[in-house]
Amino acid sequence: MWDEKSINTLLNKRAAHAAAGGAARVEKQHASGKMTARERMDYLFDRGTFTEVNSLVESRINDFGMDKKKVLGDGVITGYGKINGKLVFASSQDFTVGGGSLGEAQAQKICRIMDMAYENRAPFVSVNDSGGARIEEGIDSLSGYGGIFYRHSRYSGVIPQIAVIMGPCAGGACYAPALCDFIFMTETTSQMYITGPAVIKAVTGETVTTAELGGAAVHTQKSGVAHFAYPDDKSCLNGVRQLLGYLPSSNEDKGKPFDEDAISKATNFRSIVPDNKKTSYDMRRVIEEIADRGTFLEVQAEWAKNIVVGFIRMGHKTVGVVANQPNMLAGSLDFNAGDKAARFIRFCDCFDIPILTLVDVPAFLPGKQQEYSGIIRHGAKMLYAYSEATVPKVSVILRKAYGGAYIAMNSKGMGADMVLAWPIAEIAVMGADGAANIIGRKKIEAAEDKAAARAEIIAEYEEKFMNPYVAAARGFVDEVILPEETKSRVVSAFLMLENKKQSLPAKKHGNLPL
Repeated sequence: MWDEKSINTLLNKRAAHAAAGGAARVEKQHASGKMTARERMDYLFDRGTFTEVNSLVESRINDFGMDKKKVLGDGVITGYGKINGKLVFASSQDFTVGGGSLGEAQAQKICRIMDMAYENRAPFVSVNDSGGARIEEGIDSLSGYGGIFYRHSRYSGVIPQIAVIMGPCAGGACYAPALCDFIFMTETTSQMYITGPAVIKAVTGETVTTAELGGAAVHTQKSGVAHFAYPDDKSCLNGVRQLLGYLPSSNEDKGKPFDEDAISKATNFRSIVPDNKKTSYDMRRVIEEIADRGTFLEVQAEWAKNIVVGFIRMGHKTVGVVANQPNMLAGSLDFNAGDKAARFIRFCDCFDIPILTLVDVPAFLPGKQQEYSGIIRHGAKMLYAYSEATVPKVSVILRKAYGGAYIAMNSKGMGADMVLAWPIAEIAVMGADGAANIIGRKKIEAAEDKAAARAEIIAEYEEKFMNPYVAAARGFVDEVILPEETKSRVVSAFLMLENKKQSLPAKKHGNLPL
């Protein structure tokens, strides 16, 4: 006969842990528009699959009255379960317990669940809702962050890592999400910043709110730190579930193969893309036409809008898309676009996700501010990322492909496996108007009818260079295709490349132009 005392001891500990910071603090959490740490886990994972790990861990620190503040679990829920039927590991900080502050024990729990994710080659999701380092634990707290940062870095490229900001995330704690592959934020309750409003006021005299400093709008529209923003906890967690549906479990997971029978034919491109190169259009419509219906998931939609990146499915297969956006800066590449594209390309390459590049680019954006902001360095990141990537890489040149920007958008010289072009494509050093001003300057100046002379040079340049056939004749374009053939030719190329093997030169690592 079992001693009821031992049973009751366990049940009481479980109840104490489940109570988190107590009813009053849970109510306050709900009143602020936030779910509790456990509620977030239960909602994120498939119903009934979340299993908690290390629930009985507690702090060893007794200084500064901490012996009276010890709570089972130490302010974080960790565990594993299924999302969309696939194994995922996660941590969820509990703001009702000491403001979710991170101490030695909490860090220990997070590090352990990260190790488990790595060892089992499964994604890791980190839900952040914390006031930062636990001051009472001093160096132990700081060392804990170090262990987390170390694992984020070491496991990068092996398992997908997703950070979800659902409350404060301040100071050094911000670097854990920054080391993840994707960052989600809620529009009204999350903030990220290195130094808070009070410190900024004291040091610089600036007055700023937490939302103005590090809210979701700031990081999805201005800084580019975050990738997605949602109105509330539930919609945000739904977004995490959606993204995970596109991602492999690890770099060893090849995902679903292309299903040719599931690919519909697309014939609407001519009505979407004007043949007049000066007329803009929305590249998202082209992407949606190529993708399986309703499967386009855009990443960082509100930042660096002149370039579009995201995931689609083609015949149920996940494909990464990088595309110029003609209705924003005419599709030119600026310094932010370089960062955005390079980061996405490298993620796809890490996890063997094929990359489709849609090209309609007039130039790298000119201007003093661009040069001062390091467009050379940031643009080089794109060049590096495409050159380094060994996944299948297919490019389609829709209209303009000029100068250095043409090279940067996965040209043949940068290692593209297949380059296709529409009949209206223009592949040249620059547009005809600009070229005439340079190569025909003397002839124009000497002519009686300067306008006629200029028009003649433009016509000659357009005839000789402003078409895809010169590039095709030299092998820089593999095939000129009709717009309505785009989808079938892209799929054909990816199917051909399914077993592609390419090795990089033996080295410790390259030196990405950061």
